[in-house]
Amino acid sequence: MAAVTIQKGSIDFLNVLSKNNNRDWFGKHKDRYAEAQGNLIAFADALLIEMNKHDDIETESGKGSLFRIYKDVRFSKDKTPYNTHWSGSLRRATKKLRGGYHFHIAPGNSFVAGGFWAPNTNDMKRIRQDIDANYDEWKKLLSDKTLVKTFGGLRGAQLSSAPRGYAKDDPAIELLRYKQFLLKHEFEDKEVLSAGFVPAVNDVFKKMRPFLDHMTEVLTTDANGVPVVE
Repeated sequence: MAAVTIQKGSIDFLNVLSKNNNRDWFGKHKDRYAEAQGNLIAFADALLIEMNKHDDIETESGKGSLFRIYKDVRFSKDKTPYNTHWSGSLRRATKKLRGGYHFHIAPGNSFVAGGFWAPNTNDMKRIRQDIDANYDEWKKLLSDKTLVKTFGGLRGAQLSSAPRGYAKDDPAIELLRYKQFLLKHEFEDKEVLSAGFVPAVNDVFKKMRPFLDHMTEVLTTDANGVPVVE
């Protein structure tokens, strides 16, 4: 079976759309959009097959993983109606598997990411408890050679100061300030268009697993390590 690839036409569509980001042009070129979207659905379907060989993904289809190209401009200063990238997410299944995967395809700005975009209040409290109690373990996790080589390090928004209940000179203050816990890996355009892109994305997501598994353990147990998720 031939490898599923992202076609150059799917990227070219984004380049042209960025120069003609209006409803009139889009309406006249919906067939081109449908062809490119179909290609991205095929890519996401192929990725789902590979991901489910080593993880449990509840996203049912490639089409279901894709985000809409239509923008919500109600609260945005940029009123152009269409996104000029392809993107999607894969959700891990059940409350026992935490974290998620994301892909973003755009000319000169393609990447995959994973982790925790918006931890709720209880999750954030539990994460900080664990960082405070097990800082050495976190340092070891985040300094792993494979993680550093693949992702560079932890990313995400941070508080400007110490979170409530923690001192500004806490040894773990840099980690405690995080509000998001993300890993990101960028791809060049030639990689995106190659026959090896699906395996490459799958491999990067595999390399996130130690981090996601650690966070899952933290978020499914209490401070004493007792499971809190059935």
